[in-house]
Amino acid sequence: MRERLSVITPEITELSDLCVRCGRIDPGLYGRYDVKRGLRDINGKGVVAGLTEISEIRSTKLVDGKEVPCEGELFYRGYNIKKLVNGFLSEGRFGFEETVYLLLFGELPNRKQLDDFSAILGNYRTLPVNFVRDIILKAPSEDMMNTLSRSVLTLYSYDDRANDLSIPNVLRQCLELIALFPVLAVYGYQAYNHYYLKNSLFIHKPLPDKSTAENILMLLRPDEKYTELEAKILDLALVLHAEHGGGNNSTFTTHVVTSSGTDTYSTMAAALGSLKGGRHGGANIKVVRMLEDIRGNVSDWTDDTEVKEYLRRMLNGEVFDKSGLIYGMGHAVYALSDPRAVIFRAFVKRLAVAKGFEKEYNLCEKIENLAPEVIAEERRIYKGVAANVDFYSGFVYEMLGLPRELYTPIFAIARIAGWSAHRIEEIVNNGKIIRPAYKSVSEQREYTSLSDRV
Repeated sequence: MRERLSVITPEITELSDLCVRCGRIDPGLYGRYDVKRGLRDINGKGVVAGLTEISEIRSTKLVDGKEVPCEGELFYRGYNIKKLVNGFLSEGRFGFEETVYLLLFGELPNRKQLDDFSAILGNYRTLPVNFVRDIILKAPSEDMMNTLSRSVLTLYSYDDRANDLSIPNVLRQCLELIALFPVLAVYGYQAYNHYYLKNSLFIHKPLPDKSTAENILMLLRPDEKYTELEAKILDLALVLHAEHGGGNNSTFTTHVVTSSGTDTYSTMAAALGSLKGGRHGGANIKVVRMLEDIRGNVSDWTDDTEVKEYLRRMLNGEVFDKSGLIYGMGHAVYALSDPRAVIFRAFVKRLAVAKGFEKEYNLCEKIENLAPEVIAEERRIYKGVAANVDFYSGFVYEMLGLPRELYTPIFAIARIAGWSAHRIEEIVNNGKIIRPAYKSVSEQREYTSLSDRV
């Protein structure tokens, strides 16, 4: 009988050593040939690879002709994210559906447009007949991102116009996927929870008149109950994660794959594969695990000296996962502050009070204040290091009682709004496949016959 595919044999290990040897490139060559490794310049700034009107990130400003760091700002279609959030919160509304409309169509909807658009999403939340039974329940997985990707690719087979790249059809496909991502993710988790963890199976029906955030909580919980505060904060998390410029890895993946002329389902599956990566979508899980570690190893959470010393040991790779990182601190673009974290902070405190997590929140606040000091002292970094949105989102999901298996899928539930806008923008504007250049640094060699090889 053939061995299972998951078995790594000694032969495979030996061959993998060859892969490593032939795949390793001298790091000095990147400088010699002026290669922007990771599409970043020597200062870590992203290389401009395209134009977009969907969102903008600002982390610097010009002062006397020089570019200097500033408090971070994020704009959706030209609207400051802070003003956008304050707008729907001050009116007591959910904001994610309005944000999706803005990202896709470039303007804020009026009341009728918003109601009509929300109704479209609500009607699209229904999966094909027997899809849950045949696709989700019959092939449960421990990884919800893989479940989500598989479900998206399977939906291709249910679409009579799967390969139609006209804008009306692509928009229809995107809207369906935006509506279905929460259902697919939560149903996938329920299957895992039942078949792997041996808990009862709950498959609730989504409600078309409820918001995306409300449906997530309702579908997930056995009693379908949630508080208004819980739904509002989850809705805020979705808004803050919906879009973040064209240069993040999964959105750039969306542009690259779209430019090849492939279908919407393949494009979104590729974006999901990117987001699944620990360097992109899994950071908030690392934050939660780090906070657990600190709570378990710091005896007095109120003692600045003890907390700071543990953070120092963490940064030096002595404790937790020994990576030398304080997760949730710093960002590839923002220097002084992440506007999403700034917005989130006040609402996180409200939820902490309501849920009885005040001590944990106070510890988070202390870590946020002390970590930049420790990083500056140990790494000699003076440009400024601030908490990013992942520092708080993981804590929020923990307080909401969301399973960790859904942390990254919730990111995807939000970010598909931005992916959809970027896919359409790529189709409308670019008739060329994205094909960056790679310089070969291998030497040419003479062919030798098999009998002459040692």
